[in-house]
Amino acid sequence: MSFLIKPYELLEVMKDEEIRIVDCRFKLSEPSYGRALYNKEHISGAVYFHLEEDMSGTVGTHDGRHPLPNLVEFKQKLEEAGIGDNTRVVAYDGGEGAFASRFVWMLSYVGHKQVQILNGGYFAWKREGGKVDGEIPHYNRQTFNVHTDSTIFATYNEVKEYVNLQPKGVTLLDSREGRRYLGIEEPIDKVAGHIPGAINKLWTDGIKGGSFLSAEKQRERFAELSNTQSVIVYCGSGVTAAPNYIALKEAGFEQVKLYVGSFSDWISYEENEVAKKG
Repeated sequence: MSFLIKPYELLEVMKDEEIRIVDCRFKLSEPSYGRALYNKEHISGAVYFHLEEDMSGTVGTHDGRHPLPNLVEFKQKLEEAGIGDNTRVVAYDGGEGAFASRFVWMLSYVGHKQVQILNGGYFAWKREGGKVDGEIPHYNRQTFNVHTDSTIFATYNEVKEYVNLQPKGVTLLDSREGRRYLGIEEPIDKVAGHIPGAINKLWTDGIKGGSFLSAEKQRERFAELSNTQSVIVYCGSGVTAAPNYIALKEAGFEQVKLYVGSFSDWISYEENEVAKKG
């Protein structure tokens, strides 16, 4: 199953199946923004998951600016939203791709296979004539069993080992803007630069007009990489790397991991080196 579904495809499958739709709209500079939009208007029947309240845990010394939430609590939120083991789930955001991708990666990490992104997001849905309203739905509680998938989760120790050994067949991929990667500027984190050995692939290059590029176009983006190798993606805090995770999977890469702590976790260890170019 592709991670992407188009609005007209979703409209078609909704005729025959019950699908849980998840609104992930968010703005990093204004945390209340997405929920306010949702309360005003959303895809009919959608539930809301907040990046920082539902898809992230408490920020500590390590683990980055958007660490994983407590998985017991995340499981409970899924169940309360009517998402169970066999529920087909489609997530959307405002077309940025990052917030829906974070949710889709998280569901994949806890073992859910039937999860997709609404390609084009909320505005593409409205252009296709999809129904929207401001009603807050309530669903019967379902049972969701967590089965974490370590094959898509890169730990700090794995990244540290990569930096120390630079093994062949593994690529570390920085998803941030070039100026941040190069260490020319850093508007968020306290140190500028990138994790040593990483290459740079800006996450927004995989999205145009609010939609993910085709699988063919994604393969062109990553043409210098072999789809048989392992790729670890990161960004500043594990959010905007998620679209590159989706893009790589759509391009046919089988071994892709997300370093959730990302650069903000890496620099939380003062002994770690940071590379700069320019």
